[in-house]
Amino acid sequence: MHLKRSLALTSAVAMTLALAACGSGSGSGSSKGSSGSASGSYGDCKVTSKANSISIKPAQAGTLTVETTLPAQGWWNGTTPSSIKSGYEYCMAANLANMAGLKSVTVKNVSFDQLVAGRTNSFDMALAEISITPERAKVVDFSTPYFDSNIGVLVKKGANVTQDNIKSKKCAAYSGTTSVPFIQNQLKCNVKIYPDSQTLYQGVLSGQVDADFLDTAIVLAEAKSTGGKLEVVGQYKTGEKYGAIYPKNSPNEKALDKGIKQLISDGTTDKLSKDYLGPAFGGDPSSVPVWKIK
Repeated sequence: MHLKRSLALTSAVAMTLALAACGSGSGSGSSKGSSGSASGSYGDCKVTSKANSISIKPAQAGTLTVETTLPAQGWWNGTTPSSIKSGYEYCMAANLANMAGLKSVTVKNVSFDQLVAGRTNSFDMALAEISITPERAKVVDFSTPYFDSNIGVLVKKGANVTQDNIKSKKCAAYSGTTSVPFIQNQLKCNVKIYPDSQTLYQGVLSGQVDADFLDTAIVLAEAKSTGGKLEVVGQYKTGEKYGAIYPKNSPNEKALDKGIKQLISDGTTDKLSKDYLGPAFGGDPSSVPVWKIK
């Protein structure tokens, strides 16, 4: 599914990446500032935003309710809503909650398909490495972009998968991600679609498919987690950008957009990338070779 999925954050320094968001399930959890005040810390995040600098009407009093799709290491460090205490998007949400004068962030784990289809409710915003597309924008409202991403190619270590032979290989993506139309309509390889990220990764590990396609940042993190069994051999520049999703016609959109733009301009998003994404990726996304469709 944050460099983009060309590690380039929409703020200062650009980097190259690729992501589309993953996981499914349900549940919620909250993390309150240890000081008990809106200007305190949230989980393990170092909150530096200005308290009470924006005004919103939260879905639930006193907390910023944020939907995501777990797991998403680096973006949300933990496997369940109650275990999340850090990560790029979690700490981004913590800074926004502080700006809004809210004392906690409530995390809700939802299906990615349902999220981008606008079938979830009772939340303030969703942060799940979501690529902004015209189709999705018909049913949900997107924030100002906060991250740029490319699509990465994840294979078994040492596999003979190159930009020259990729069209003859079995390619996979999972339902609801922008990687699906990319491999179907642009790359036009032998396509298999999985229901979620876990089955997608198992597919390439078991040899059912030759290559998985997902945001570069996400597949770099997955490759690292396998201890060298998988590697990212290439990435395609797709020009995607990540945005938060708001409930359709949310009265909070303008205020939260203001907050996101402030986090970009003051360098907070750059710092979150260095603190959480770099270590999770296990490599510099900008060093992944850029492939061309042949």
